[in-house]
Amino acid sequence: MKIPVKIRDGVAQTPIYQPGLPIEHVAREYGLDAKSIVKLASNENPLGPSPKAMEAVRNTVADLHRYPDGGAWDLTHSLAAKFGLDPAQFIVGNGSNEILELLAQAFLEPGTNAVMGEYPFVVYPLVAQHFGAEVRKVGMPGLKHDLPAMLDAIDKNTRLVFIASPNNPTPYSVDRDELTPFIDALPDHVILCFDGAYAEYIEEPFDLSDVIKSGKSVIETRTFSKIYGLAGLRIGYGMAPEWIVNLLKRTRQPFSVNALALSGALAALEDEAFVSLSRNSNRDGTAQLCRGLDSLGIKWEAESANFILFHAGNAEAACEALLKRGVIVRSMAPFSLDGMIRVSVGSKAENDLFLNAISDF
Repeated sequence: MKIPVKIRDGVAQTPIYQPGLPIEHVAREYGLDAKSIVKLASNENPLGPSPKAMEAVRNTVADLHRYPDGGAWDLTHSLAAKFGLDPAQFIVGNGSNEILELLAQAFLEPGTNAVMGEYPFVVYPLVAQHFGAEVRKVGMPGLKHDLPAMLDAIDKNTRLVFIASPNNPTPYSVDRDELTPFIDALPDHVILCFDGAYAEYIEEPFDLSDVIKSGKSVIETRTFSKIYGLAGLRIGYGMAPEWIVNLLKRTRQPFSVNALALSGALAALEDEAFVSLSRNSNRDGTAQLCRGLDSLGIKWEAESANFILFHAGNAEAACEALLKRGVIVRSMAPFSLDGMIRVSVGSKAENDLFLNAISDF
């Protein structure tokens, strides 16, 4: 398509993000009953949203004629109490994705670079390219971050380093014992973005609140989309030294987080019983999927996240066969993991449907 006006190179070169297929699309395309379709493509919580969050959202509907709290006062104060930080060290966004984009907008430009693993969360290279920065990917032996190699990739033009733990699309975490010396060795002109979108699924998770208190140039991002089950509300947050938070607030649009999301997230944060239930359900579902794939002689990769990678040979053919059976999974070919498929951990019944479908294939 011919574009009649001049646009920034970063925009022209950025690929369009392709989300997982929605249930309604698959139902129309394959003539299936939408209620019979199992979606295991987007790492959503099969238990649904936090019950406390749902109640809070219902109670907020009557006030939708009011603008939301643009400073997220209640939520930032609750997060500060949870992590032992100051409310001024938190920024709330339209999903943690917005925080990632704000980082790129504040710190990246042509002539700079962002360092990340070979198989990063897709948004990292997208936002870097969008602002004209070089994307510098570092090999991931065994599908895990190689922190020494990432240090070696940093130069005077590096501004951001992205690490997710657990990573997505690969499911592996970074050990705290490895991360601490890595952070200590980072040059002063580099900011580490430590993405903890799946951190709550780890039995004994750690956070970087102590590093933030020390003043290091680190931001940790979290989301309410995964274990809290609020993907449809689009809300996440970042915690960082106050100077980083203030810079990000300068680039953020007013009222980017809606009132329903704010009230739902605040309630979900207190729903510890639901978080524990979701973590236990995910552990059991992961074990169920691994046993099933083992029985089929299929090699898999799994750790603490709410998804599994498995080796499918012809991933595209496998995904197509599963779609015809009403099971939506995600080929990893667009993520440079040819021959691999990512399947989210579902309920016991959903996992059984997936295993039966892949067994038939």
